[in-house]
Amino acid sequence: MKITVDGKLRNLQAVWYEDSKVNLIDQRKVPASVEIFKASSSEEVAFAIKDMVVRGAPAIGVTAAYGLAMAKEHGEDMEKAVEKIRSTRPTAYDLFRAIDYMTKNQFLITSARRYAQEISNRCKKIGEIGNSLLGQKARILTHCNAGALAVLDWGTALAPMRFAKEEGKDIFVFVDETRPRLQGANLTAWELLQEGIDHAIIADNAAGHFMHTGQVDLAIVGADRIASNGDFANKIGTYEKAVVAKENNIPFYVAAPGSTFDFTLKSGNEIPIEERSQDEVKTVGMQSVGPRESKARNPAFDVTPARYVSAFITEYGIFKPEDLQNLRLMMNRDLFMQRP
Repeated sequence: MKITVDGKLRNLQAVWYEDSKVNLIDQRKVPASVEIFKASSSEEVAFAIKDMVVRGAPAIGVTAAYGLAMAKEHGEDMEKAVEKIRSTRPTAYDLFRAIDYMTKNQFLITSARRYAQEISNRCKKIGEIGNSLLGQKARILTHCNAGALAVLDWGTALAPMRFAKEEGKDIFVFVDETRPRLQGANLTAWELLQEGIDHAIIADNAAGHFMHTGQVDLAIVGADRIASNGDFANKIGTYEKAVVAKENNIPFYVAAPGSTFDFTLKSGNEIPIEERSQDEVKTVGMQSVGPRESKARNPAFDVTPARYVSAFITEYGIFKPEDLQNLRLMMNRDLFMQRP
């Protein structure tokens, strides 16, 4: 992705491997600054995933792939390295697919680079295909961050918007702030600003207002894991946006590569939901909110039932939830998607 740092235009990926280290744009610091976090051990890679230096299912998978290749290169105990990284975040399926891929390919750095390039190419294809859904002057709602930072390059939900911009379409994006960590306000808005795409940050609880008053044409979000029936997990708050979109007859699309589909699960009831520290809810930036004595709950994701999904935008095409078995057949013929 092209970003401006200190007045200079640079082309960076969210994650890359250089000098025997896993290099990551530190997403905890964006948009205030663009800083590079350098991980030199599997423990540091695990920290980067757990502490959300990197986030977004595909980007987590790429980080895991590079982290395991680095661990082998450094002579680490691979069984322990795999377990450290596997135990970081339970919901994002790309993490486990990347670990399986690297195990199958002997943790080679060439395999990690191939995995990263595959993910980047597939998300670019999502942009090309999804662009067909965006008309001139489309007004789009998105939730959380499913841009290049969450993937590696291009993004998933944001990829069609990038292609629409390149085609000269005059689009507008409503960006949910996405409490509690504000990935929409901090990351998505920053990416759209870099791309010159017109947008506005809105409070999470304002999305219904803009949908009900006819100011939203469609919604596009990413996903962290998608079950075989089309139920999917995404950042907390996605479910309520999907329900309100359906109530207002607004198409609700999910953009995700094949690596995010988990056909071993029958439904979203089987998707593990990570619960993070209550401190994320009880602070905004450095400011505490609420009484110190009050407890907080902080599920990082929710599950949206398939009945609220208009279609899934993938590198293989656009599929309605009832057609996902066709997607599964296509993935079964794709060597990259086959599990060991």
